[in-house]
Formats: sequence, C-alpha cells, structure tokens
Amino acid sequence: MHRYLFYIEQPYSFSILRPLQAKIREQDGEVRWFLKGDKVQHSGLADDETALMSVAEVQAYQPRAVFVPGNVVPDFFPGVKVQVFHGLEWKKKGHFRIRGFFDLYCTHGPITTDRFRKLGQQHGDYFEVIETGWPKMDPYLGQQSHERTDPPTVIYAPTFSPALTSVPDLFPQIKSLSEQGRFRFVVKFHPKMDPEWVARYRAIEGPFLQVSNEADLLKVFGEGDVVLSDTSSAVTEALMLGKVVVTYKNSQPQPCLLDFADPTQLASQLTQGLAPSAALNAEIEQYLGQVHPQLDGGASERVLAAVEQVVAQGVRPKPWNLLRKWKIRRALGYYHWR
Repeated sequence: MHRYLFYIEQPYSFSILRPLQAKIREQDGEVRWFLKGDKVQHSGLADDETALMSVAEVQAYQPRAVFVPGNVVPDFFPGVKVQVFHGLEWKKKGHFRIRGFFDLYCTHGPITTDRFRKLGQQHGDYFEVIETGWPKMDPYLGQQSHERTDPPTVIYAPTFSPALTSVPDLFPQIKSLSEQGRFRFVVKFHPKMDPEWVARYRAIEGPFLQVSNEADLLKVFGEGDVVLSDTSSAVTEALMLGKVVVTYKNSQPQPCLLDFADPTQLASQLTQGLAPSAALNAEIEQYLGQVHPQLDGGASERVLAAVEQVVAQGVRPKPWNLLRKWKIRRALGYYHWR
C-alpha cells in the first residue's frame, strides 16, 4: 500500500487535494495531512481524515510523495515533493517562481507547461514537469447538466480587492435588474469581502437576488446560466465548467471574456453572454486549450502516474537553499541536517 502526505498552509488547499485523496483511496492507497501555520485549522479535516502532528511522525510514516498546493515544502520530509498549485492564475509572477524544493511540477496546460520546462533547463533540470491538469476540478468536469432557468440565473462572483472589485459600481444595476425580475442573481462573495458590502447586498435580497452561503464556489457556478465577475481568479474555473463569463473592468481583459466598463451596459452584456457568438465560443476554446485542455476529470489519476514516473527514474539533487531550509526548520522546530 502506497502512503502519501498532503502538506498545506491555507484552508483552500482542502478542496484542491481532496479529489486526489479520493483517487488514492480508490487505488487502495493511504493519505495523511500535515497542517502548518495558524491559517489552517484541524477542524477543517473531515471525520475520515487524519493529520500527522510532528516531523517525527512524518518521517516515521515515510510517504511515497508529498503533495503541496503552495510554494515551499520541508526538504527533510521523505518522498517525492510534488507541486500541484493553488490556482490557475498563470498571469501572476509568483506562479512561476522556482524555490528549489520540488521534484515534480504537475502543470495544467501548455501555457504553464512550456514555461516551466524552460525554467527547468535554466535551473539545471533537477525537476520534472508533467502536464496533468488540476485535481480540484476533477469532480466538476464532464458532469454539467444544467438547464436554462426563467429568468436566467446569473452567478455573481466578484473579487474582494478594493482596487479591483465591481461590487460598489454594479450595486445599483444589480438591484434594479433583480427588482424588475429580468435576471435572477446568486451572489457568491469571497470570504475576505468587506462585510459592509455583504450586508448591503443581503439587504436587497428578494425573489430574484440571493446571497449564497454555499462554501463551494464551483458548485454555485454549476447552478448558473452565465457568470458575472471582474478580476477574480475564478474566471478560468467558470470557463472550464462551460459558462460564459462577463467581467467588469477586468485588469487584463481577454477575447474569451465579455468585458465592459460602463455599469449601464450590464443587462446587454449579460444578454450577450446568454447567447454567445461563434467567435466568442472559439476564443473560449482556444484559451482553455492553452490553460487547461484536459476537461475529462482525470487530473488526479495523471498526477499519481506522474509521481510513479519520477519514483521510477529517481529524484535528482536539488539546490542547497540554505536560508529557506533554515526558515522551515525554525518554523517546525527541526534543526537537523541530512
């Protein structure tokens, strides 16, 4: 039986890794979790999930691989170190930062695969880059069976950043359109959204506007006919689920999105999103072909196969990274070197 470790520092990592856990269990493997820092709580574990509480327990467990949605991992943990990424936002510089900890990068599509392979050559090819797709999306792909509602359902998923959010600008239009019954709005706020704006939207709830309490954004996306956002990192996930995305003042607008800058155009943009042109559909297909072309829900299986490939060929020596390694040792109270 193969054993695996999930190393996480953020609460969003649970949803990224659980589909991978399900596939491991399906293959008669075993998973343990290691939660580091005060941002992620053990209360987030399900009843059938077990955490290892110390470095000594991890070393005794001897995992075959350690899966990480973040940027660093203790070098003194046994097993192949695998980066699975915390999102699909390839436009951020931090997405491509090489810190010298990983044996394997499980990329999502050509736009990241090609760049990481070039980075691998620059850094001495000590890590493998294998395009697998993103495990988080596995439960949601290939299962879309949504029927158009009347009036159409708009999933509004704005970002929380004060500099980028559409929440204040679109409030009057969303209020008016919902009162008219032209669209049904389901508002899904980011956990970090300004509470005052959450309260203002809750104050206008009615038959055609609800603020969702559902924690799973992807599940909420599945209930919509079109998605409305701004510069949220969830835009690509919505496109993968077959939703046309209308964005307000996106910081990096792309042809695969219906972007607008005048709040009074909201209704017309949503209407266009409900009946996308052939040109828009082609742009969406082209974009997904670069970001995440494999939409079969099989990323977790490919990740595990990639691990076996690295195990078979053996891991390569990684950079010394003494300062970063010292910081991790200090954080975990582990001062041995090997």
